[in-house]
Order: sequence, then C-alpha cells, then structure tokens
Amino acid sequence: MKVLVPVKRVLDYNVKPRVKADGSGVDLANVKMSMNPFDEIAVEEAIRLKEKGVATEIVVVSIGEQKAQDTLRTALAMGADRAILITSETKVEPLGVAKLLKAVIDEEAPQLIILGKQAIDDDNNQTGQMLAALTGYPQGTFASKVEVAGDKVNVTREVDGGLETVALTLPAIVTTDLRLNEPRYASLPNIMKAKSKPLAAKTAADLGVDVAPRLTTVKVEEPAKRQAGVKVADVDELVGKLKTLGVVA
Repeated sequence: MKVLVPVKRVLDYNVKPRVKADGSGVDLANVKMSMNPFDEIAVEEAIRLKEKGVATEIVVVSIGEQKAQDTLRTALAMGADRAILITSETKVEPLGVAKLLKAVIDEEAPQLIILGKQAIDDDNNQTGQMLAALTGYPQGTFASKVEVAGDKVNVTREVDGGLETVALTLPAIVTTDLRLNEPRYASLPNIMKAKSKPLAAKTAADLGVDVAPRLTTVKVEEPAKRQAGVKVADVDELVGKLKTLGVVA
C-alpha cells in the first residue's frame, strides 16, 4: 500500500510571530522554520504503518518555495521513501493546495493519504476536507487512532461528545490530531541517508493547476495584550468592578 503524506513548512512553534510594520502579514525574515507539527504526526503514522508491514511506500509532498526542500528532507530522514516538491514563490491557498494534491494523487495513485488537520500558521483546517471533496474519497478527520484492516481503515476521531470510530473504504483521506502519536526524532545516520533519497521537483504549471489567489489579506495585527489582574477584598467589590467594566448589569 502506498501512503501519501503532504507536509508544510511553517514558522517554528517555539518562535513568537512578529507582524510586519505595514500590517500586511507575519514577518518571516530570519526566523526558524520547521515542519508543521500536525504533519509531523502524519509522517510518523505513515512510518508506523510501514513498520507494521501495512504500507510499502511513503511519499511526502510539499508545496512552497525551494527552501521547503529542508522540510521534505526532514520527513525523509524520519523514514519516508521519496519526496515531491511543488514549487511556488507565492502563498498557495487551501483550495489551490487541495487541487495540487489531487493532481499528485492522480499521478501517484496512493491508497491512503494522511495529512495534518491544520497548519499552525493560518489554522484554516480546510485542505483535507477540500481534498476529499475533489477526489470523492471518504475522509476521517481529527484522527486519534488509525487501524488498517484489509481494504478498510478504521479511524477513531475526536468529536465534541468524545470519540467516534468510522470505517473508511480505501482509498481514503485521514487528517491527524495531536493525540494520534508522538513523532520520532531523525537520527544522524538517517539524516545522512535522506540526502540521497529521491526528491522530484514540479511546478503548478506542470500539473495543470491554477493556484491564483482568490483571497486578499486586508490587515494583520497582534492580539491585544492581556491586562494585569486586580485583587479585590470581597464579593461586593468584585461585583462593583464588574459593573464598572460593563461585564454585568
């Protein structure tokens, strides 16, 4: 079984984002970038399926500028077999990403597609669902457990009321949640081996996909800073302050 895992290069989760002075977006100059944490979980799950003998090949794909090769090499060092980079010097919106992934799926014919439920830079949580709509494949979102059995994959997903298990007929699409697994660190020998693993480069034009932006960012600003707390002597003073602030009538 071939598994396709899309990964995204994002601002490292340990770095505090800075908004550009003109409010046009987040400043990414001279800051650490890394693989989207939810995508790391997706790569780890694919590797575990291969270790169980379920998956035979893991293909990782990323969409972005040339620097996204680093993210793909990280996935290869973790245990993926080969990589595909679709270069784009401009930001690709979720619908464009889904269309590009659909084109890759048409070429690669994977039986299972595992991707992070969302990217931590824009938090859209759209690509997996859009990809399922474009391909017509069944989907299991927010997965906390994945089990492949024959021509089906059972996905335990987190919902508001607890857990729900759905059985999907392959080929299928699964999006990962935080509690699915703990991604491994790439060892030095595997990092060296990753340099020789295949990495193919394509463009959106090669795949015949229009990724022209359809959305315009009007303004980006930092959230308001949290004000310091105030101590009160008793309940009456608390109620008085809440009334002053307009929290209660």
